[in-house]
Amino acid sequence: MGCYPAIKTKCPAGLAHASAIKSLVSVFLMGYYPAMLLATSNQSKQLLHVSFIGTLRPADFQSSREDVATLLAGLAPGFHYLVDLTHLEFMGLDCMTDLGRLMDLIGQAGVGLVVRVVPDPGKDIGMNILTAFHYPHHLRIVTCQNLTEAVQSLGL
Repeated sequence: MGCYPAIKTKCPAGLAHASAIKSLVSVFLMGYYPAMLLATSNQSKQLLHVSFIGTLRPADFQSSREDVATLLAGLAPGFHYLVDLTHLEFMGLDCMTDLGRLMDLIGQAGVGLVVRVVPDPGKDIGMNILTAFHYPHHLRIVTCQNLTEAVQSLGL
């Protein structure tokens, strides 16, 4: 059993149950895929953790930017940033501007170490190129294949 998006479909009285299923299928065919940027922080460990989940669109970044800014306010300069691409399905080029803005926000907050979890090199989405333009040049960046390696790199 998996998780599914909560989609409320309105079925007029008297329509068969098949109509509701047809409505759900059409939602997925129109391009709705569950996606999010899940941002959390641990103030005692001075850690910001952002997971990229599903098929991301620019709106997913825009809706998460405020959450990230709030979390950054509780972290001191030199904090560690864990980027997890384990559950990323797809991110198009139309997201690069918003991803850059997110990187700018994190860079301006004084990130001291970035640890990326990239289990599939095909999902690297150009992070190294964006890093050159959106993070301080002296920043240490580590790329790992899984969270176990990442935790070791973070020293947690």
